[in-house]
Amino acid sequence: MNPNRIADQAVPLDILSGLAPLLRVRPELQYVCRFGSQWASPHPPEPDAWAPFHIVTDGTCVLHLPDLPRSVALESGDIAVLPRGSAHVMHGPDTAPDDPGPFKIQGHSNGTILVKSNTEAQPEAGLICGRLRFDHAGENLVLSALPEVIVIKGAVGRDSSNIRQLITFLAEELNGARAGASAIAADMASSLMIIVVRAHLESEHASDGLLSLLGHPQAGRAVAAMLDQPGRAWSLDELATLANASRANLVRIFRKTAHVPPLAFLSEMRLELARRKLRASNRPLAGIAAEVGFQSESAFSKAFHLRFGIRPGGARTASARAG
Repeated sequence: MNPNRIADQAVPLDILSGLAPLLRVRPELQYVCRFGSQWASPHPPEPDAWAPFHIVTDGTCVLHLPDLPRSVALESGDIAVLPRGSAHVMHGPDTAPDDPGPFKIQGHSNGTILVKSNTEAQPEAGLICGRLRFDHAGENLVLSALPEVIVIKGAVGRDSSNIRQLITFLAEELNGARAGASAIAADMASSLMIIVVRAHLESEHASDGLLSLLGHPQAGRAVAAMLDQPGRAWSLDELATLANASRANLVRIFRKTAHVPPLAFLSEMRLELARRKLRASNRPLAGIAAEVGFQSESAFSKAFHLRFGIRPGGARTASARAG
């Protein structure tokens, strides 16, 4: 096989575009908020596969994570995403997150979206709130590697201008309630989320081994290819060609970033993916073994037991009992 053909076709140079189908994000815009000086809005944990997000269009507010505990100050132009669907409270800067109110928040539809408000005056905080649906979330290694909350500051960074423009346009579409506004806003929200993930991958905070590798300009290409085709019999030569690096340099990058060489990382990734597939489906063990790159069910079972201390069938049974 021609290695150049692999480099040209297996994974695009734009790593994030190559990962977008793996993330399979479908945004759902839920409501627009317009609050006065005193308000608090608790959000319970979301079901599996749902990740809430908040886009601040006006003023300031605070996102509070009671289970950490942690609070994050947000201002106009900021975006907060909670990839794990964690319980949280959005509240005003002068309101305690556990303040029960009453805040006299009322909701009404403007023909396009639900509007929540407790003021007739100019709001001190404006938000667009929704959630993201990740298909096959239980098997999604990228999603599980993301932190509890991702905050992208709209006032700084390479994407700040684009984020401000998108948020302004998004708010105008939702507030205008014109025909087609919901579809336009959903597409724009999806674009915003891709920007959020990209900014996180480019930040210093992407410390997880998988995310750090994806954020690397060379190793990211190899990892994206592994994620796209985990069942393929990847060789170090093929991965180095994809990364536009020598074998030795690719090994150095992986060791420095993830503390393991590329093929060891691939093996670990396959086993973790298999464990997630076992939890998320009732597909036959042989089928899962083939999907993640094992030539036989026995080889899969042996490697799985060596890594996790339990056979695949036992892991599936234990997961079913726990669920």
